[in-house]
This record gives sequence, structure tokens and C-alpha cells, in this order.
Amino acid sequence: MAGFSDPIIAAGVAGLPALYAAGVSPVDVTEAYLDRIERLNPAIKAVVELDAAGARAEARASALRWAAGTPLSPIDGAPIAVKANIAVEGLVHSAGIKAYARNVAPADAACVAQLRAAGAVILGTLNMHEAALGATNDNVFLGRCENPHRAGFTPGGSSGGSAAAVAAGLCAAALGTDTMGSVRLPSSYCGVVGYKPALGAIATDGVTALSWTLDHVGVHARSATDAALVAQACGVDAPATLDGRPLAVLDLDGLVKLEPAVADNFARTLDALTAAGWRIEKLRIDDLDLGALRRAGLLISEVEGGVEHRRALALDPEGFTPELRSLLAWGARQTPAKLAEAYRLLAETWRTIRAVTAPYAGLLTPTTPQHAFAFDGPVPANQADLTALGNVLAAPAFALPAGDADGLPLSLQVIAWTDGAAQALAARLAEALPPATVPEAFR
Repeated sequence: MAGFSDPIIAAGVAGLPALYAAGVSPVDVTEAYLDRIERLNPAIKAVVELDAAGARAEARASALRWAAGTPLSPIDGAPIAVKANIAVEGLVHSAGIKAYARNVAPADAACVAQLRAAGAVILGTLNMHEAALGATNDNVFLGRCENPHRAGFTPGGSSGGSAAAVAAGLCAAALGTDTMGSVRLPSSYCGVVGYKPALGAIATDGVTALSWTLDHVGVHARSATDAALVAQACGVDAPATLDGRPLAVLDLDGLVKLEPAVADNFARTLDALTAAGWRIEKLRIDDLDLGALRRAGLLISEVEGGVEHRRALALDPEGFTPELRSLLAWGARQTPAKLAEAYRLLAETWRTIRAVTAPYAGLLTPTTPQHAFAFDGPVPANQADLTALGNVLAAPAFALPAGDADGLPLSLQVIAWTDGAAQALAARLAEALPPATVPEAFR
């Protein structure tokens, strides 16, 4: 991402080792981020709990390692923040739910422990949509998280705080979770990179589940390279490889209604990629119903989420908003046959799409059918129609900044079949896409 005036913030993750070689210390980097959080976070409410003392201690330890020439990894000293449904030892592990306001994590989630083992500086926890079941991040418990690009607009969700914090330069990268698009959707709305690795590539131990069937841990970052580095530190072991096969573009006619600005930008993006030498072929998948797929995923999420929160719902129903109680109650009313039908639809769709797309290196779509929208406007029902594909396929997927419309970011999604291919495709695609724009108030 270009546009930050402070070279420390502009460095993201991958640029930090060069700064360290030039005499900048991880302590300087951490202080720069802590200062920005203090000054800028009140406007967007992305960071909900800060561990400044712990971050400073980790930064001092990182500085000693860099000075001795013994960094633990390429992300040693990188300040990273974590979605509030991922446990960070000593901090509130709420999943955005008031009923869990006193739930202090006794230990790090597996992915956070891996980041610490790689030398990352853990800054604190980030805002999210309640229970990860929604895509506006208008959270009555943690506060409404604003899109850094425009006040009064949603950053998306459920990992809205993670995407907003990266876009605003409040952390070098962030962890989020993605059930039907909850990393990629807010990355689209906030104009950052979102990376959902393959199912299980990053362990979910210590993550409050929404759906154990569909949940993934993912990364928000300012570049595809940054996202890959953080994912690799979290256990994604996949050397980047390109195999030379063409990319497929899903024919969306009749499948999902795109906003005109999104459709026009997607067409221009495909033209630019073709002109840059990419081989791209249009692909029609018969009988694919994206809306039905999204609804099946939502049903599974509401049923499994109800099981996850059953005890807390019984003990403290008022700790859940009426909206969330209603969604989970709806899930509890579903019959076993209805749930089985949803699981079968996901399995059949997986088999169909994997077979049809076998000749291709990956699949391109817009990330979302619309750009960010106002909190006081209608919530589009089809927000996750395109991102849900990645979860149904259990496949790695990236959201990449791809221009803007009326000052709001637009995004390109690429789904691949291995994490190595997804990382390589995303890095190369990013070279042909316009650079992301830093929100003016945060430059």
C-alpha cells in the first residue's frame, strides 16, 4: 500500500528488515504504531484492547535479536493485532459478545503463539461483528467500527476491525477469521489485502468458533507478500509456485447482481490483465446458485454457532443482542434433514467446481458485489455470495485492492487450489493492479 508518509508505517511487514538494517529499531517501530493507535483509533474504534507494556517488552527483545544478527523470522519485530475472537493471553477473549466481557484468555491461541515464536510484536485485540455472525461491524458492545475511507460507512465484517486497523496504519498486519468471507469482505471494503489460506492451514485452536465446518483463520495486510509472510509464520507451509495454466473468470450473469461500479471496474481489470499477458478464459458453471450456497452456509453457521454459545446463552441471554439471539434461535429450530441438505449442497458444489476448474490455475471474481455502504442504509443480502465460494471449496483465496469508485475501494478475488499457487498468483496479480489508496485522514 502506497501513501503513508511515515516510512515505518509504509514499510508494512516485508519492508521492516531493511529499516532495521538501516538503524531503525523494532522499539521505534512499535512506538510508531502505539502512537498512531493513541491518536487515530478513537475515530474508527478498530483497536479494542491494547497491551502496550507487553508490546514494548517484545519489541525490546526483538531489537536485541536484530542487533545480534539472530532474528527469529522475517516478521521478527512486526507489530500485529488480533481479532477479538482469537485468544491473546491476558486480554479479554470476547468474540465481540458482551456475555464474554470477563473472559480473559489464559493462554494464546495456537496462531498467536506461532506469531510470538516468530518474533512478532502482539499489540492487542481488534473490533469485530458480534460472534462473527454478520458483516457490518456495528457492534453495540465494542462500539461501531468505522471504515477509515469514509465516516459513517461500514468496514465490513466480521473481521472489520482487522481490516480497518491495517488500512489506517494501526498495525503492520492483523489476524482475522473467515467463515463465508469475513477476512476478504472487509478487506474489499477497506482496500487492503485479505488472505484466507486453505481450510486448516492455520490452526483454529483458541479461536471462538462460529462454524467449525467453515471457519478459517486469515490475514489482513498491505501487500500480498506481507500476508504470505504472516501466514507462513502461522504455519502455512506452501512454497509459492505458478504452473502456467490460464485463469478462469466465473460468468456471473444471472448468478449475482454487481453494482455498476463493481462490474465496470472488474471488466477494466480483466482487460488490463489480458493486456499484461495473462491468459484468462470465461467459465460458465451450470446449476450454480450462489444465493443458495450462501444461505446454506448461513444455516450451518447459525446451527453450529448456537451449539458453540449454548451454555452462555442459557446463563446470560441478555449478554447477546436480540438480533444475535434471534439468529441463533433460528438455527436451533432447523431440522436435521434441513441441516443435512445444507451439508450436501456444499459437498456437491465442491465436487462440481473442482471438476470444472481443474484445467485452470485459479478462479477470478470481484471480491464483493458492492463497495462499502453506509451504516444507515440497507444491508445487501448478497455481500458474501462470491467470497463464500472460497470457504465451500476449502480453498485458499485472496482479496486484492483493485482501484476505487467515488473514493471507496474495490477489490479482486482470486481462488486457487493450493496455498503456494494462491500466494504466487496474488503476488503477480498485485503487480498489474492499481496500488491501494491510503485513507486521507490516516496518511
